[in-house]
Amino acid sequence: MITINQVRESAYFLTKNISIRPKVGIVLGTGLNDLCNYIHDKKIITYTEIPNFPVSTVEFHKGQLIFGTLEGLDVVVMQGRFHYYEGYSMQQITLPVRVMKELGIEFLLLSNAAGGINPNFKKGDLVITEDHINLLPDNPLRGVGDVFGNRFVDMSEPYNKKLQHALENAFAWTHVEVKKGVYAAVMGPNLETRAEYKWLRSTGADMVGMSTVPELIVANQLGIKAAAVSVITDECDPDNLKKVNIAEIIEVAGKADIILSKIILHVVSQLRELYK
Repeated sequence: MITINQVRESAYFLTKNISIRPKVGIVLGTGLNDLCNYIHDKKIITYTEIPNFPVSTVEFHKGQLIFGTLEGLDVVVMQGRFHYYEGYSMQQITLPVRVMKELGIEFLLLSNAAGGINPNFKKGDLVITEDHINLLPDNPLRGVGDVFGNRFVDMSEPYNKKLQHALENAFAWTHVEVKKGVYAAVMGPNLETRAEYKWLRSTGADMVGMSTVPELIVANQLGIKAAAVSVITDECDPDNLKKVNIAEIIEVAGKADIILSKIILHVVSQLRELYK
């Protein structure tokens, strides 16, 4: 169980090693790293250095925090997240969000690679999450009580409308069609069967992935304004299902990553206006 003292210990270590107070936190999903090329005055701290932090076990998640500036605004970028399928608890998975809040973030931008259940979604599409279906077997709020905030977190509007509007503006600015969808979060790490894709579609899910929702829940508990974007890396049509492998997913994510980075940069530039 993660305690508030552990969160503060992690945050204290970081504040002793950085000179900024980030306003925006960004979590980069599978195969999404191009944004790091735009960060100025970088300070990189690996997860292994930070007290109480888990270590990313997925080879394509680098496992480091990058502090610096984007569009003149102080940010912290999480390059590599944690997943339930790695064996971590939900509290461990969401520890970085609690630590980033302790450091001062007010906004959280989440990204992920996802399978496209909606037949209108194609490989490489970028989709703004407008809602989610949580099918994970545990909850990051279980057992933590009221120490970090209200235990019974309202989820009637989990994705901040102001951030979603900023994302829509950024899509238009980059000449990318605005697509929105419902994200279903599953445990993984295996992909789904034909029957499971059919069932997921029947629930109203447009895309499926193995992350993001735990971080989003904790962000809402902490009062952080959050939004998420998915890169569709494979098409999950149960009537025309093709085998996929992780290398292909990484390749598709990498191609979309350049556009996603520009979108995030434009969102941060809009947020910067709040701090002039």
